[in-house]
Amino acid sequence: MTRTGTAISLGSRIVALLDTLMLARSGVDRVAERRSDDAWVGHLREAPQSRLLCVQAGGAPVVRDGQAVRLAMRSILDTDAPPEDVTFLGIDPDGVAYFAEHAPDRECHGHQDWAELREVGSLLDDRDAGLLVTAVALDNWRRGHERCPRCGALTLSRQAGWSRACASCDTQHFPRTDPAVIVLVRDADDRALLGRQGRWQDGWFSTLAGFVDPGESAEAAVRREVFEESGVVIGSAVDDVEYLGSQPWPFPASLMLGYHARA
Repeated sequence: MTRTGTAISLGSRIVALLDTLMLARSGVDRVAERRSDDAWVGHLREAPQSRLLCVQAGGAPVVRDGQAVRLAMRSILDTDAPPEDVTFLGIDPDGVAYFAEHAPDRECHGHQDWAELREVGSLLDDRDAGLLVTAVALDNWRRGHERCPRCGALTLSRQAGWSRACASCDTQHFPRTDPAVIVLVRDADDRALLGRQGRWQDGWFSTLAGFVDPGESAEAAVRREVFEESGVVIGSAVDDVEYLGSQPWPFPASLMLGYHARA
């Protein structure tokens, strides 16, 4: 089969693959252009229909109904958390605003059933999946940036929780996202290259993945990571590395870029 023919035959499978990127879904508008409008954000914080989601250490309270899972949220008026501990997440098509409360523990308002994003991400609907991915990513970043890396002073929440400013030197800090690649490598005989870690359960295998180095393109990272981890050399043609799609991976702060490659 020619390379062009292979690409055509893979088309439907690639579309199906991208349809199953569970953490890339969303049902809210982030309204990023209004985050610095303190009056506008303040109005939403006082609206009884605005919803609040507790988040802590990669998880949030949930409600389970058989196999279905949804986030347990409440009116934002039901919290006494200071603005410093609340982050704006977005607005749904019905005009309802959503916020995350960065809880110090999992006793947040007495809700006992908490679940990790890794556990329930694929079970949530589009809206809840997008809300939880965003809340977890921002919570991870916030907890790791309570102090300014320049001078060590405390940082304060800005832009509705999407940036932090140093209380001493006024340096602004923004959430970081670390790009990483994950790749399915195949050869001319249609064999797939998989790897495993020694600590994994028997029968567990994975496609290869790794972080993009500073000053490196994602395509170069694919070639380097595959060779480093397996000794396999990716073909030298431009279309031997094909980008498929991406999804956030907040464990703690990655964006996974998916590729298909030929050895």
